[in-house]
Amino acid sequence: MDFLSQLLRGIAFVPALVSGIEGLFGNKPGAEKKDAAMSFLQNALSTVDAVAAREIIDPTKFKDGISMIIDGTVQCLNASTWCKQPPVTSVPPSA
Repeated sequence: MDFLSQLLRGIAFVPALVSGIEGLFGNKPGAEKKDAAMSFLQNALSTVDAVAAREIIDPTKFKDGISMIIDGTVQCLNASTWCKQPPVTSVPPSA
């Protein structure tokens, strides 16, 4: 399977990954949950093999891109009903 196809399949499964990490590490800080997601996703995408095969020529930029995908997914999920926090409502000041 070519690398682009593998990458797209990995990205498609990021929301489920983030949800699973939240379930496993819900009481941990966000940075620890993100590190767990990054580690799992990098292993799932076989980035070590891709770097060795020169499919990834700049591992730092690749890792930064994966990081942004995870951040964006978390932002989208937190803005949805997936987030269990009640929505913030503005209360007009008393007159």
